[in-house]
Amino acid sequence: MKIGLLGKKIGMTQIFEADNRCVPVTVVEAGPCPIVHKKTEKTDGYDAIQLGFGAQKLHRLSKAMKGHLKKAQVQAVSHLKEVRTEGESEQKVGEVLTVSVFKAGQKVDVICFTKGHGFQGVVKRHGFSGGPASHGSMSHRRGGSYGQCQWPGEVDKGHKMPGRMGNARRTIQNLKIVKILEKKNLLLIKGNLPGAKGATVLICSAKKVSP
Repeated sequence: MKIGLLGKKIGMTQIFEADNRCVPVTVVEAGPCPIVHKKTEKTDGYDAIQLGFGAQKLHRLSKAMKGHLKKAQVQAVSHLKEVRTEGESEQKVGEVLTVSVFKAGQKVDVICFTKGHGFQGVVKRHGFSGGPASHGSMSHRRGGSYGQCQWPGEVDKGHKMPGRMGNARRTIQNLKIVKILEKKNLLLIKGNLPGAKGATVLICSAKKVSP
């Protein structure tokens, strides 16, 4: 059964396994996540559960959101996320999911937004080498020629140009859960994760399990 949790990226550290191998891990505070809403194939066309995460002040929510949470008898949350399930979920609305839904050694997929770098030029954004650095050059960090001649007289779609860098949704597949600290709601996941410290991440059971 596919399961998922919302969490917050804390940072990176390292732990030592039984054979004294040093393993880099990312610490994620996952859950507790109350189930706010439940969708089924019969009523909505697909099966899913809506998870809540993070405490929020009640006055900061809209009237519609207050009613949505009140119907599920769930306290105010700052984040809502839908997780698809394989068939109708056995969990009920109002039930709280914790890190206990995962097991140490399990493979998971992690979804997060990468760090945003704002508007950047082609040298930083695409790794262009740049033009001559000598005096008199008018093309130190420019991208060069973008357009075409009179026909068709337009820039090709997908051309590498200056623009917004980062802040893109990324999915890292088949990451291993090295350790689970249930009392502190922490998951120690092998390797690094996209996003800055404090970023919200979605952790799901792996879709394409590799050995």
